[in-house]
Amino acid sequence: MFSYQTLSYSSESIYKEKGSKFIGIAFPCFSTEDFKKKIAETKTNYHDARHFCFAYRLKPDGTLSRFNDDGEPNNSAGKPILGQIDHFNITNSGIVVVRYFGGTKLGVGGLIKAYREAAREAVNNNQIIKKEITSILNVNFPYSEMNIIMKMIKDFDLEIKNQKMFLNCEMTLEFPIRFKEELSTKLGQYINIKKTFSD
Repeated sequence: MFSYQTLSYSSESIYKEKGSKFIGIAFPCFSTEDFKKKIAETKTNYHDARHFCFAYRLKPDGTLSRFNDDGEPNNSAGKPILGQIDHFNITNSGIVVVRYFGGTKLGVGGLIKAYREAAREAVNNNQIIKKEITSILNVNFPYSEMNIIMKMIKDFDLEIKNQKMFLNCEMTLEFPIRFKEELSTKLGQYINIKKTFSD
């Protein structure tokens, strides 16, 4: 797996049912800390709302996920929201659905539909993008090999994250993981260049 799909920015939707208003907010996030900041911001912006139900899926392979019904009946809110994240095949993404209660109970079926639709429309109002999975390469080399390293940076679309330029140089490079085997082979040709891959 060399890439994954995620959301491009934060987007919103509004779904209304029997006086209740459901505001869906979909956004990219790359850690549980990112998500906590976003839900805290949402609770500040909609401080008078009744429920803040959510779901997120993290990591390029989507292996970290969580959902929460925030006081709604079990599996009537968070699970349908997560279901939309999975329907659109996105990860490193979160959705919060804010509910303003309108005075009429919707029942479990009505809640599932409302939370699902608010989440779906929030994603529809966004842009799904493909992101390459990257990794880190550390290289140590004499300054005389600088031209070789700079050519590799250009050829393999490497991003310099950190560098120390002396007679002996060090660079931390981020690279698309699909190039790992080819990069390793190429660098292996030069005995003066020491490489370490960070998984």
